[in-house]
Amino acid sequence: MKGRLPFLCPNHKSNYQSEGIMGKSNVILVALGFAVSSAVVAQQQRLPSDVYEVYTADKERIEREYKADKQRCDSLDGNAEDICEAEAKGREEVAKAELEDKYRPSKESRYEVRAAKAKADYRVAKERCDDLSGNVKDVCLEEAKAAQAAAIADAKRED
Repeated sequence: MKGRLPFLCPNHKSNYQSEGIMGKSNVILVALGFAVSSAVVAQQQRLPSDVYEVYTADKERIEREYKADKQRCDSLDGNAEDICEAEAKGREEVAKAELEDKYRPSKESRYEVRAAKAKADYRVAKERCDDLSGNVKDVCLEEAKAAQAAAIADAKRED
């Protein structure tokens, strides 16, 4: 038995003691790892609902702001009311597009934000043109259409 190494000797007590400690520490490490990973998974599962709650709250805020803006427009008369309503609707649509881009960012959502801005600007410009008459009104409308087409082309090109 003299030629054998001590860690191979079945009668050597320190060999068994070290295995017992190593076995216990491995179990503890596995349990600790499981607890940490469970906590991380639970946090990740909770996060989307928190984000969704913020998203819906922001969407409701945008709708409330639009209704308040529209009520302010009711105090105006004629084309001024139409311009005010076009501006309010444009702000709402742009804010919703920006919210979608914030919530689900993508190349398409960035385009939608720029397109919503172009459409809102066109809608307001078209209403402002209604104050004019004759050839001046026709030119105003053509310029508004051209500006919208250019803005949408720029939005497509930026992607």
